[in-house]
Amino acid sequence: MKKILVTRKLLQSNEDRLKTLYDIRLNSNDELYSQKKLIELSKDCDGILSALTDKLDADTIDKLPKSVKILSNFAVGFGNIDLEAANKRNIAVTNTPEVLTDATAEIGILLILGACRRAAEGIKSAQASDWKWSADYLIGKQLTGTRLGILGMGRIGKKISKIAKSLGMVIHYHNRSKLSPEKEDGAIYHKKLASLLSVSDVLSVCCPASKETVNIINKETLEYLPKGAVVTNVARGDIVDDEALIDALDRRKVYAVGLDVYKGEPILNPGYLKHKSAFILPHLGSATKETRTAMANLAIDNLEEFFKTGKCKNKVN
Repeated sequence: MKKILVTRKLLQSNEDRLKTLYDIRLNSNDELYSQKKLIELSKDCDGILSALTDKLDADTIDKLPKSVKILSNFAVGFGNIDLEAANKRNIAVTNTPEVLTDATAEIGILLILGACRRAAEGIKSAQASDWKWSADYLIGKQLTGTRLGILGMGRIGKKISKIAKSLGMVIHYHNRSKLSPEKEDGAIYHKKLASLLSVSDVLSVCCPASKETVNIINKETLEYLPKGAVVTNVARGDIVDDEALIDALDRRKVYAVGLDVYKGEPILNPGYLKHKSAFILPHLGSATKETRTAMANLAIDNLEEFFKTGKCKNKVN
């Protein structure tokens, strides 16, 4: 029987399934393993069911036991894994695409609504019982007729586009390539990022994290936005330069932000705390029972397919 290290605690149904298939080492306390401990625990293991919180850099991968043949990442992203190092060791890396699209898109829309309608301020006032209605109390931005710029029109971007369109928003997008008219569904393509930003009353960051997209939203690119734009991020924290975005908030170049991800999670840049207009969530994108169950099941499916065939349709390296 193959031996699998599971680095983070999964939902009970997923762990029960794993027990029927493999000799597994579970993380019952759901502790965040150090790289040293992860290497130690992977001794004699054939595979690792890893999480986005595991830092599997080149040094860590180089020190993994020779028995490890696959890293099945419990996430659609795989920025935590050095793919080049895994390739050199002939270790397969897989991810869990598609199953978290709907849940993450819902959070993307929540970020847009929360930032535009000043939800963070409203929640605090309601909890403090110190608000008083007036015609101009907590006036926010209405979505109807507002231009939504989507950076990265993949599965999640397209789902956000569909929901936002039903709310009356006008959709623009920037992608590595133009989509077919059917997939665009009326969205307007911008070949250049600067062009997209210049028409984005609201920006939704949905692109994958990569070397090319690190800090792609920065001091220079933020200047292309219309004054008073809203910036939201449902992708990865590395895509946005926090200091530049906070500076844009300070200068009121940016009206509000909605973030589900940010650099240094869970430690939030204190600059955001100065702004009532910052609507920030603790990385809830895929956090529904249905989605987390499906993600883990797909990570298990990836292990099964790999061990049976030596290949996997969700292999990313």
